[in-house]
Amino acid sequence: MILRDELIAIGRYNKPHGVAGEISATIDVDIDTLKELSCLVSDIDGIFVPFFVNSCRPKSQETVLLTIDGISSEKEVTRLVNRDIYALKRDYRQESIDNDADGYPLDYFIGFELQDADGNRVGEITDVDEQTENAIFIVDRDGDEIMVPATDDLIVEFDLDKKVMVMDLPQGLLDLNG
Repeated sequence: MILRDELIAIGRYNKPHGVAGEISATIDVDIDTLKELSCLVSDIDGIFVPFFVNSCRPKSQETVLLTIDGISSEKEVTRLVNRDIYALKRDYRQESIDNDADGYPLDYFIGFELQDADGNRVGEITDVDEQTENAIFIVDRDGDEIMVPATDDLIVEFDLDKKVMVMDLPQGLLDLNG
């Protein structure tokens, strides 16, 4: 069973293209990265379901046309219309997204424990706010929500296996959030 914390949102299905089961999709990754993924995942009736791409071709800079294994008609493909597209975190790494930590999208780090440079636990990264020019990690610190700048300059290291990120936080930052 695929769980939400194993996924990264990478786009959205748009509408059927033609009658042979092809669908257009708006994606946030380049087409080469899309082709390297083992599958695309979407929420179907509350369950994350993998879909295997048979073919992928560009339609515009942000839109691709996909054919999915097992889907061969316009009627079958309509169940994907307007659904979010996810990639498995273990498959996904992109070099070209801004504000990344070594090529990983910031939402990859949701669920990681955040520690300061001295190894003290700060809290758990629960979300990323990218609505402003500077992205922010939302961190649950013992029930309180704090905001930490999500910038490579502050990230000292991270351990993908242990799901721990160490940041060199500016002095007084945690006091501002308190």
